[in-house]
Amino acid sequence: MEQALRVCVYGATGYTGIELLRYLSQHPYVKVVSVLSRTYAGRYLSDVLPSFFNTYLSKIPLTEEPQEDFDLAFLCLPHEISLNLVPELIKKGKKVIDLSGAYRISKKELYPEFYGFEHVHEETLKLAVYGLPEVFRDSIKNATLVANPGCYPTATLLGLYPFLKEGINLDRVIVDAISGVSGAGRKTAQHFHYPEMEQNIMAYSVEKHRHVPEMEDVITKISGKSVKIRFTPKVIPASRGMLCSLYVQTSEKRLKDLFEETYLCEKFVKIIHEPPATKHVIGTNLCLIYPYYEERTQTAVIITVIDNLGKGASSQAIQNMNIMLGMDEATSIEKPALFP
Repeated sequence: MEQALRVCVYGATGYTGIELLRYLSQHPYVKVVSVLSRTYAGRYLSDVLPSFFNTYLSKIPLTEEPQEDFDLAFLCLPHEISLNLVPELIKKGKKVIDLSGAYRISKKELYPEFYGFEHVHEETLKLAVYGLPEVFRDSIKNATLVANPGCYPTATLLGLYPFLKEGINLDRVIVDAISGVSGAGRKTAQHFHYPEMEQNIMAYSVEKHRHVPEMEDVITKISGKSVKIRFTPKVIPASRGMLCSLYVQTSEKRLKDLFEETYLCEKFVKIIHEPPATKHVIGTNLCLIYPYYEERTQTAVIITVIDNLGKGASSQAIQNMNIMLGMDEATSIEKPALFP
């Protein structure tokens, strides 16, 4: 690129914002010109996050409003704030990658039930492209607004996509998922305090989770069919990482071939031959998938792992940005895991 892309990050001091800045600080074709944080406005980034001392972002001031003009905005904001900010930015000619859930579901009537607000920007919602590159890469290329997927949907949909791509019927899908605590965000909550979370595993939102309509909506987009998902999320006492076990009733037995053919040319989705661990993906944009067929119950079992802050959020957002700009989509995010 002849000129660096000017980027603004809204909500930069939450976990997804921090992870975004970590990758962006090493991106050769991007210049972060504004870093927004209401909580820490008036301070330098390195004062709040010393890990950025040796980057050019060290002395960028944290502000409440953009300090320079920019080309693209990343929104790491609460859903209801992104809802109204996105149309304003698009009217100003900006490209937007929204990491909230405000534009992920295409059906506006589902937002009151699952997000607690009426979706009042129907025309903007129609512009949104779901940012799962391995599935919607061609649409992302020309997008003005990318709705970055949720972490659970990313791990689940990548595990189901080979079936959907081949038109294999999915009558019943069960998803049993675990996530590190960072998936709940940086704001404090009593049940995530150390004494309550340490040595504890907690199921939550079992009866109704906002990621379920997101997953079902995308499945319909891909396959044209309606599939119901039984989803049970759990939080474990780990900072980050996500493991999803998917159970699909099917007679399709050639799982290894099916998955390897689907993801043969993908840089960030890899099929492995023994069960994965979250340690294999922490700090990366990888999704590792272990599929096998259980003859006894005629069930396809697919285990996927991602970093909920990486492929489940921030590094995937940068992958989307790279695609939107026509550059190598692995730019600045092709890194090995932090191990052990």
